[in-house]
Amino acid sequence: MSSADVSGSSWPAVLTWRALEAPRMESVRVQINGKRIKAAGRIIAGACDEHPAFSASYDLVTDESGVTKRLSVRSAVAAGESQISISRDSQGFWLIDSASPTRSDFDGALDTELVWSPFFNTLAIRRLGFHSADASDQQVPVVYVGLPDLTARAETLSYRGGPTEFEVDSPMGHSKVTVDSEGFVVGYDGMAHRI
Repeated sequence: MSSADVSGSSWPAVLTWRALEAPRMESVRVQINGKRIKAAGRIIAGACDEHPAFSASYDLVTDESGVTKRLSVRSAVAAGESQISISRDSQGFWLIDSASPTRSDFDGALDTELVWSPFFNTLAIRRLGFHSADASDQQVPVVYVGLPDLTARAETLSYRGGPTEFEVDSPMGHSKVTVDSEGFVVGYDGMAHRI
């Protein structure tokens, strides 16, 4: 069975995406329990116009309603390594542990987004049930993490359509995203597809 064929009986699973127009791949081991997700992944990228050569690894945990509890990311480029740890406290504030620690509500964000990662679009889609019903122009605030520099900032993603195909507006631009019956990204037009 290919990673594009995961179903409810296939968990835990390893999902892998190959970039369409850049030298980049992502692979993640995913465990799910209802809306709860635990994920450990890696993005490997060669140098191109979009970014320098880098590798990044991440660990993500959501709570039982699909809200991100913790995200840790390590990034390595030729010049060295860096890391960032993001966690959400019981009062709805995000604690960012990095070179410049911060505490913010990030405009009410409940999800995190990692640039160039098809996996992270799954978080809002599953949490809000978009893979089960249409999402009519839903605005989703996120903590947006840049790679390879590991910056964190507030951004808003916009989802329209569903339940298997969405129009998504993000800091990367406008694109079409397709998902499987469980809400995991299969294709991200212009960026990557699951193999």
